[in-house]
Amino acid sequence: MSAPGSDAGSDVLAHYVNEADWDPNVVETLTPQQERYYLASQWRIMWWKLKRHHLAMVSGGVLGLFYLSILFVEILAPYDLAARHTSHIYAPPQAVHLFHEGRLVGPFVYGYTARLNLQTMQREYEPDTGRVQPIRFLCLGESYEFWGAVPGRFHLFCPAEGGTLFLFGTDRLGRDMLSRMIHGGRISLSIGLLGIVVSFTLGITIGGLAGYYGGWVDNLINRIIEIFQSFPQLPLWMALSAALPATWSPLLIYFGITIILGLVDWTSLARAVRSKLLSLREEDFCVAAQLMGANPRRIIGRHLMPSFMSHLIASATLSIPGMILGETALSFLNLGLRPPITSLGVLLNEAQNINVVALYPWLMLPVLPVVLIVLAFQFFGDGLRDAADPYK
Repeated sequence: MSAPGSDAGSDVLAHYVNEADWDPNVVETLTPQQERYYLASQWRIMWWKLKRHHLAMVSGGVLGLFYLSILFVEILAPYDLAARHTSHIYAPPQAVHLFHEGRLVGPFVYGYTARLNLQTMQREYEPDTGRVQPIRFLCLGESYEFWGAVPGRFHLFCPAEGGTLFLFGTDRLGRDMLSRMIHGGRISLSIGLLGIVVSFTLGITIGGLAGYYGGWVDNLINRIIEIFQSFPQLPLWMALSAALPATWSPLLIYFGITIILGLVDWTSLARAVRSKLLSLREEDFCVAAQLMGANPRRIIGRHLMPSFMSHLIASATLSIPGMILGETALSFLNLGLRPPITSLGVLLNEAQNINVVALYPWLMLPVLPVVLIVLAFQFFGDGLRDAADPYK
């Protein structure tokens, strides 16, 4: 078969190379967009790629708001964590309204009318449309100690004078569920961050030793990792949590649960670090550092780890929700945090009884922030994982 542009019966293929003379003085110019891309650092390219992942950006914004809120929970919560309203036990959520009798009043709630049902021996609440209770914003309400140190009374929003504001209802002691969820979010979210610090420290150190040295060190560490991974995760959490002394203070229990979550989660990160170091330790820049006399600690910390730090960050965002779920599960099973410390898992512990859930379904509301946080971490971590290799 003859090639296009060639004579019939000829085996010579057509030559499409530009035959113009080459001028070495002519320099090919780049467009501003090309120059900006070629001169950008890897982190900047990662940021550009992450911005194109809209779901990850929205999830990152949601997580940012959650973690920013844990700094100001006393201000955001309308009531104190332990404030009890004995006349409003198991009160249902109050709906927020804007209009009353056809006119705009602004955000307000109707007061309760409570009565005792003598047949079921339960309190029954009905909204009293004659009691309009406007919601106050940027107001002075119940006193508190900011981070347990600075006294204050300033709140983002408060109930009306002499009124109530139970947007998520109350529990068996008459405590506001919304305020307790806001305070509980501080504990649950901080456990994820502290747990990933423990997991990262162990995973990077142990995985770095296995990947850099190889040989019998690699074999020994791999066998240890396999032993850890052979245990079911939840029963291992439960066994370690049950081993914590009952005489410990709530603060020690908090740090104990954090360390347990980090100890169980480090194995997957260590294997990722090991595989990366095994491939990078033979690269020219690593060999050059060895020939120049750099010690292994400097080679791993200054040359090898920065080469795949983006992947480690993406792995961290996918590990944090697992730790949050772990704390929630342990506290739900009464093996994790204990009152007076309040977390989202501790709040869900009160909803174990199916009869209570059937009668007072708002006690299950603490599961909503858990689901939202875990989904946001998954979407954000997925976007980071795609952006971690910006040259694909």
